[in-house]
Amino acid sequence: MKDIYTNNAPQAIGPYTQAKISGNMLFTSGQIPIDPATGNLVEGGIEEQTRRVCENLKAVLGAAGTSLDKVVKTNCFLKDIGDFAAFNAVYAEYFTGKPARSCVGGLQIPKGALVEVELIAEI
Repeated sequence: MKDIYTNNAPQAIGPYTQAKISGNMLFTSGQIPIDPATGNLVEGGIEEQTRRVCENLKAVLGAAGTSLDKVVKTNCFLKDIGDFAAFNAVYAEYFTGKPARSCVGGLQIPKGALVEVELIAEI
């Protein structure tokens, strides 16, 4: 296994890595909407936070030598399931290949974030 790390995504806020490669697959840790330049949660609502999460994941994928079009599965977590439609609108801009997905709401997400996404992708 190989650890993946990039300065273009937030540093882990706990005892974990941004992602791991095992065989020809990449497994990311959950990304929340932290701006890697400031280390702060981005301001705004679900759209702004979802966009930041997707950009963070895109950076991790790039550091591993893969891309959004190679994503096989995502797991999505929303603080408020009422944000589902707005989340989907931004998500669809990034995940055009329509990977398999789970999405749950009504959760407490670290740092008070509105959204967290993790994924599995081919290398």
